Amino acid sequence: MKELTKYPLLQSINTPADLRKLPEKSLPQVCKELREFIIDSLANNPGHFASSLGSVELTVALHYVYSTPDDKIVWDVGHQAYGHKILTGRRERFHTNRKFGGIKPFPSPDESEYDSFVAGHASNSISAALGLSVSAKLQGSKEHVIAVIGDGSMSGGLAYEGLNNLSNTPNNLLVILNDNNMSIDKSVGGMSQVLISMHSSRIYNKVRYVIAKALRKVGILNERRANALIRFNNGLKAMLFRQQNFFEGMSARYFGPINGHDVHELVRMLRSIKDMTGPRMLHIHTVKGKGWEPAEKNATVWHQPGIFDVETGERIVAQGDSPRFQDVFGETLVELAKSDERIVGITPAMPTGCSMNKLMNEIPERFFDVGIAEGHAVTFSAGLAKGGALPFCNIYSSFMQRGYDNLIHDVALQRLDFVLCLDRAGIVGEDGPTHHGAFDLAYLRPIPNLTISSPYDECELRRLMYTAARPGAGTFVIRYPRGKGSLVDWRCRLETVEVGTGRLMKEGTDVALLTLGPLGKVMESVVSEAAEHGVSVAHYDMRFLKPIDTSILREVGEKFKYIITLEDGCVIGGLGSSVVEYMSENGYAPRIVTLGIPDKFVEHGTPNELYKVCGMDKESVLRAILKFKES
Repeated sequence: MKELTKYPLLQSINTPADLRKLPEKSLPQVCKELREFIIDSLANNPGHFASSLGSVELTVALHYVYSTPDDKIVWDVGHQAYGHKILTGRRERFHTNRKFGGIKPFPSPDESEYDSFVAGHASNSISAALGLSVSAKLQGSKEHVIAVIGDGSMSGGLAYEGLNNLSNTPNNLLVILNDNNMSIDKSVGGMSQVLISMHSSRIYNKVRYVIAKALRKVGILNERRANALIRFNNGLKAMLFRQQNFFEGMSARYFGPINGHDVHELVRMLRSIKDMTGPRMLHIHTVKGKGWEPAEKNATVWHQPGIFDVETGERIVAQGDSPRFQDVFGETLVELAKSDERIVGITPAMPTGCSMNKLMNEIPERFFDVGIAEGHAVTFSAGLAKGGALPFCNIYSSFMQRGYDNLIHDVALQRLDFVLCLDRAGIVGEDGPTHHGAFDLAYLRPIPNLTISSPYDECELRRLMYTAARPGAGTFVIRYPRGKGSLVDWRCRLETVEVGTGRLMKEGTDVALLTLGPLGKVMESVVSEAAEHGVSVAHYDMRFLKPIDTSILREVGEKFKYIITLEDGCVIGGLGSSVVEYMSENGYAPRIVTLGIPDKFVEHGTPNELYKVCGMDKESVLRAILKFKES
């Protein structure tokens, strides 16, 4: 990263209070320096790039107008908040962003008083900010609360639940929709600009307030009539603008849309509506990736681009022989879909992330991106299945938590043929605790009518997908990790796997090691190293958590005094719990060590760093094996 002397204004801002000391005419320069700082930083230390570039002016305007941290900003989804972190005392540590022991990848109250609410998953800002606003009102506090939602988050159902409650709960919340999904059009004629200026001007609103106060005093204007008046006002504005949108139908005052890259206009608007009472909605237009031409042209690629060259704009992509699990999934899905017309693909806004863009490009009529709406993705897939299609619904493990009830109520209860592919299962690395796929094994195992599996390698992923696509396979879950696998030659023959069966990978006599998923492949060298220390380890790839292979468990219970289970998921409720339950229920009494993600939220870092922290790395597993030799 270049020296801070490149940023004369930015280096003087250690808190938003420092920003507020600057004259307003200097704000465009602050925005310029902040944007360049983000570009320089992320070129060397990868992170979420395009979203934060698009929110620079909004970030500066918010901290300039509002008295943060007394006033509260709730960010959604957190991809937009790098500028916020830099302006709120974390500039000098920003180079540690997403690194083990460094600052957190997303806003977190544990890290800073300026982070009002955790922001990892999408669409929660309106509900959370509404709670903060109502709480402030109940306590007689004068603090302002602002929800900043955007970057696709408005497609989530929770956002609309919050909006519905916003319109009928007394509050003073300001919701800012950072709309980066379309270009900023010129205003339609001079009248529209006059109306926007009038609608947000202090004189207009003072007159409006005096009239409303007088009407309330004589009993003409009650809460119901006030809401009707607001809706009429918004409807009249929509008619005069010759535009209409969803927000103008709410019982909230609507402003915009305005140019979200004009920091002076943002400051003017925010000052104008700051002290208004009641719910307000400000709609701004921004460009995702603003200020970095490659990102403006291809925001998807530059959402999280990795390392890149600032001078040339060239992304520096790591090369390797083995593919990513997601790419094997994407290629295999296309292969299966070409031979089975029932197969369709569904994903909540992650076609590139999960490689379902391969199906989108090959057979677009059988691909559906439903936006950031995981619950809807599951129930929509259930409807497809009920209608005779075979949905492959791909959702990141952590995000699937939001579709849990949908899976129970709409899929499992009906015993539908439905394939749920959980990408990013287990430790995901630098995105941290909001994104680790820690809980899926535990939260899925109690649900009836599910098959739960995890492949040992890429070939097993292909075979499990093929098995799941067989008629009558029912609801079939396949979970696999982020990143590269282990096989170069992964295009193996497609063949069925007998459901509920595991495999003996290495015979042994002293200790039984039961693994689930690709961590088992990693542990092959550990088994060999244990033999060099005089411990004979029998290694079993369980392959299925449900139904679990009871013949293997019976064999292990009869032959071994020592058992170790290993899974890339929380130890409570997953494979280890299943093995302990079986041994207890069937009268076996071996010593069992369960290894996996411990009972805590694991912070961010590289997967290898976090495996070590969790006691799931090769050295930790070897120590656990050798302990039995000492006992």
